[in-house]
Amino acid sequence: MKMKNILKISISVALLSFGLNLSASEDYSKLDVKKECDVKINGLDKVIQTAEKYNKIAIEHGVEFMRFGMKNSQYIDASKEAIKSGAKEIELVNEKAKPTGEKVSIEFSTWRACSFAISALTQEAQAKKTWKLASPSDGYKY
Repeated sequence: MKMKNILKISISVALLSFGLNLSASEDYSKLDVKKECDVKINGLDKVIQTAEKYNKIAIEHGVEFMRFGMKNSQYIDASKEAIKSGAKEIELVNEKAKPTGEKVSIEFSTWRACSFAISALTQEAQAKKTWKLASPSDGYKY
């Protein structure tokens, strides 16, 4: 009698947690970069918050973007500092965090940080669905 109760409880807990995991997982492939990262419509603050939100998830998944040696989290930090200080441009840095001498506008860097964060997640989600298409044995011509 006790074993049946334990079995029933463990099965119900397992099914409940499985259901919660399915409902909690977000489909990142449906995110629209143009809508989410439009600086003119959403404003700098909202776009940088969106970038932080999705970049945090990208880091957890191990898919954070890097462009010209500058990680997306560095774009986010530089954009936030520029917003606080009222600067109009940020200076790009290399992988050793040394300035490269190139500057970009705060709007561009904020958009770029947001689009990189979302693109990392959308590409990860798409890769899970389409990875078999790249198998050499499937008959596709490369």
